[in-house]
Amino acid sequence: MKSHGYVAHDAQSPLVRYSFDRRDPSPNDVAIAIQFCGVCHSDIHQVRDEWGNAIYPMVPGHEIVGVVSKIGSEVKRFKEGDLAGVGVMVDSCRVCANCKAGEEAYCEKGFVGTYNAKGYDGVLMQGGYANNIVCDARYVHTISPKLSDRLAAVAPLLCAGITTYSPLRHWKAGPGKKVGVVGLGGLGHMGLKFAHAFGAHVVQFTTSVAKIEDARKLGADQVVLSNDPDAMAKQKGTFDFVLDCVSAPHDVNAYLDLLRLDGTMCLVGLPETPVSISPFGIITNRRSFAGSMIGGMPETQEMLDYCAQHGIVSEIELISIDNLGEAYRRVVASDVKYRFVIDMATLKA
Repeated sequence: MKSHGYVAHDAQSPLVRYSFDRRDPSPNDVAIAIQFCGVCHSDIHQVRDEWGNAIYPMVPGHEIVGVVSKIGSEVKRFKEGDLAGVGVMVDSCRVCANCKAGEEAYCEKGFVGTYNAKGYDGVLMQGGYANNIVCDARYVHTISPKLSDRLAAVAPLLCAGITTYSPLRHWKAGPGKKVGVVGLGGLGHMGLKFAHAFGAHVVQFTTSVAKIEDARKLGADQVVLSNDPDAMAKQKGTFDFVLDCVSAPHDVNAYLDLLRLDGTMCLVGLPETPVSISPFGIITNRRSFAGSMIGGMPETQEMLDYCAQHGIVSEIELISIDNLGEAYRRVVASDVKYRFVIDMATLKA
């Protein structure tokens, strides 16, 4: 299947137009004509080889939504014309205990990423900054027609959405729980929306005075400036759960100190440098410091269905694909409200 999109050939050069081949759909595959693809901060980390694992040429993008253009003979869940999405993974071993439990994100063999990864057959995967994608139907999600008029804003749910939904569900954020969300960005604004929707008392932490009003509009019961020591001191020992959505280096101990007895802080952001934890930060109040990835296939579909039922989508800025360089610059500068999404109609044939 002929494809075209934008590619990184190395860590320094801008992304450029690129033509490549994808496999023809097998009996279990779904082909999707991509309409929108979100720009995740991890795209930038991987394009620039900031995690030291880049494989070039690299077509990024793992927040993919579009329309089914072709299905394999064994596919029953989709038909041509259906709305569909692909997230961070396109395969897993399917036989380990985690895969069998619907926790494919924690596949014991290691899941196959949508891009910057090789399939189990050694073929290099290419992502969603492109006109189409072919994927096994198990790793394709249905998108409710209820969201068809906001499809661009659905795209970030495939990464930012499930990355925050999964830990909030796992640690049972809801009525009677005090939940903190650290950072109001691509991840944080979705964590705030979900925690609010689940019925928790939500406190948004930010260093930006300019984001206070946005946080309130998005559902925060309180907003705390984390660079204000007095404001932070007032929150000490009062939280059941803190979701850390910051991908820049920062002091996690300041937030561990906010947890009450048996409280948990979960990191979903991906700072470039190792996190340093004071032993007293976790032995005090028997606190836990945890991490979480995306969810498995069932939970991701659950999240998409929940969003359709409750009218939840991401806050986005829609961009042309030829503005990727500027978009990357602004993501790194935390100057986006709150996720860039590429309009693939701007990718000319």
